[in-house]
Amino acid sequence: MSDLQPNNPLHGVTLEMILTRLVEHYGWEELGQAINIKCFNHEPSIKSSLKFLRRTPWARDKVEALYLRTLGSRSRD
Repeated sequence: MSDLQPNNPLHGVTLEMILTRLVEHYGWEELGQAINIKCFNHEPSIKSSLKFLRRTPWARDKVEALYLRTLGSRSRD
């Protein structure tokens, strides 16, 4: 199965894993500044953010893009 998407860096990574790693790396405040959405800036939680991101493709795209940029900068360290 893993052969189906060999060039997809998000293959096998859940949205919850992405969000958890971003929160660990940036914290909610900095994450809310990087991606200005209410679920990151007003009483943030993993559960409420996942609910919003699963229903809102443009926001999910921004989170995934930030995750990929973060991974890229970490691999160069």
